[in-house]
Amino acid sequence: MIITCCLATNLFSQTLFTYGKHAIDANEFLRAYNKNNTQPVKDKGKAIKEYLDLYINSKLKIQEAYDRGYDTLPQIKSEVENLRSQIIENYMTDPATADRLVKEAFQRSLKDIHIAHIFISFKDARGNIDTVAAKKKLDNVLEKLKKGENFLSVAEQFSDDPSAKVNKGDIGYITVFTLPYGLETLAYTTPVGKYSEPYRSRSGYHIFRNMGEQKDPGKMRAQQILLAFPPDADEAARKQIARLADSLYQRVMAGDDFALLAKTFSNDYTTAVNGGTIPDFPVGRYEPAFENTVWSLQKDGAVSKPFATSHGYHIVKRISVIPTITDSKDKNNLEAIRQLAMNDSRWQIPNEVVYDHAIKTAGFKKFSYDTAALWAYTDSMIDRRPLGAGKNIDKKTPLFRIGDSVFSMPDWISYVQTNRFKTDGSGMKSHEQIMDDCIHTVVKGYYRKHLEQYNEEFRYQMKEFRDGNLFFEIMQREVWNKSQSDSTALAALYNKNPKKYMWKPGAEAVVFFCSDQAVLNSVYNAIQKNPGNWQKIIEPYSEKVVADSGRYEWPQIPTEEKTSFEPGMITKPLVNNNDNTASFAYILKVYSQPMQRSYSEAKGLLITDYQAQLEDKWVASLKKKYPVVINKKILAEISK
Repeated sequence: MIITCCLATNLFSQTLFTYGKHAIDANEFLRAYNKNNTQPVKDKGKAIKEYLDLYINSKLKIQEAYDRGYDTLPQIKSEVENLRSQIIENYMTDPATADRLVKEAFQRSLKDIHIAHIFISFKDARGNIDTVAAKKKLDNVLEKLKKGENFLSVAEQFSDDPSAKVNKGDIGYITVFTLPYGLETLAYTTPVGKYSEPYRSRSGYHIFRNMGEQKDPGKMRAQQILLAFPPDADEAARKQIARLADSLYQRVMAGDDFALLAKTFSNDYTTAVNGGTIPDFPVGRYEPAFENTVWSLQKDGAVSKPFATSHGYHIVKRISVIPTITDSKDKNNLEAIRQLAMNDSRWQIPNEVVYDHAIKTAGFKKFSYDTAALWAYTDSMIDRRPLGAGKNIDKKTPLFRIGDSVFSMPDWISYVQTNRFKTDGSGMKSHEQIMDDCIHTVVKGYYRKHLEQYNEEFRYQMKEFRDGNLFFEIMQREVWNKSQSDSTALAALYNKNPKKYMWKPGAEAVVFFCSDQAVLNSVYNAIQKNPGNWQKIIEPYSEKVVADSGRYEWPQIPTEEKTSFEPGMITKPLVNNNDNTASFAYILKVYSQPMQRSYSEAKGLLITDYQAQLEDKWVASLKKKYPVVINKKILAEISK
């Protein structure tokens, strides 16, 4: 088996044909053949030889475009660069890792986890970082949990999450994408009834307890009226708001329009303008007091009694529930999950795989230097103070190399000036963190810039696009423009053989193209009743119906069955099962005998024939310029 595989690999890597000094191997040709010939063929050898002729001709034309410098034309360069910027992000993540994360997110979307949470902050009461005290507190909490103390009681007593004093750490159900990926994974990997190992985030330690699990109910679509608590509301003010909420609830129950009341009274100004409609939300989006009430509404149209949360009093009307998609092969759902994942912290994982790949393939080398001296020199340059301890570092000192690019001291100082502060506004990064971030940024930037060197699929896609643009450009100049503008040559071609340009039997007709069968039924029935009024009938359908009138030969008339055509008839619709479009014709006049086309009527056919003449002559000249030699032995092997 291994021997067969090696033989096949060696075969495909061998040259299939040369044109001038250029060569194409069997693998490159077969890649193009398989992409453009997806339907089964009876005679593969014949199909490959026919495609090879077309492929060689296209290669000759593209090479001529390169030799003329068309790849340097501003419009070609711009189009290629635009495509590169559009597709490159798809190649800056590891596809296997990305697919795994999407599948994992799909599985998690089917189940919700009820969690309780203990949070131990790295900051002390004064807001200063004290990781030693935090670790001591963590050990104390773990000791109590190991002894079997109630998790909620421990959370109420020790958690630094302010809400724990009220909810005892019970934060309700969460689902996929509710929490940062690390915490989400902690929740989904903790067994029911158990508490997790401590998880360290940037802000502190987290411990979860899995309180239970449920099948994900989907997304809720609802309307709400929110009567918000003012920041300084006392008990009397809250009672007054509660009375207003009860009054509005009674009006809803009496039949008043919920949307109108929301627009008039709701303090959730974002949703009030839309009649109180809340964007569709899964579990875990809002606080438990809100979600528990909303999800308890059993049917569409049900309205909750006024209930309080930390925000105020709510009245919620259930509109509908959008069920969770459980089909693992639903492409639209998987793509939606992928888009959410790409904007989530989990997407750093496939990015890091690409970073590791870039380090290995592009070649990374860190030069030897005194780290303490580097930090001293950096501080002196940034803070504009005497150099001091960093004298053995200067502006020419190289720090690391990636590929053929050396990153030296001026590059480093420039990076530090822009990136020395933390994105959360909590102060400056450490020297080590800046350097780590810098290496990541520079390596991935270099890899992105030189991706064609390291990713075969990306290189092929970019080359295919560039070659396609060059093919279009040179065909436009050498064939298409000439064939349409040379009226003398077209007239000579027509006069030389006018009998070639005859009308076959057919009809003058109006052909209707409908976007779907629902539109077809309405239009078809109306035109059958009053065909002479067809223009007014299709007018309301705008772009959903296109009508084209003219003379057609019988094979060009759309119909589902063979029939004898007569003036005034409406043909039976022809439905395209691939896209659900449909077409039919209104026959105006029948031509039962062949007729001579006038020059203007034959012009489209003349242009096609003249294009073929120009192209044949041009290809013949290209084959002289780039002599083609086919390796018949390799061709015979790949044709089997």
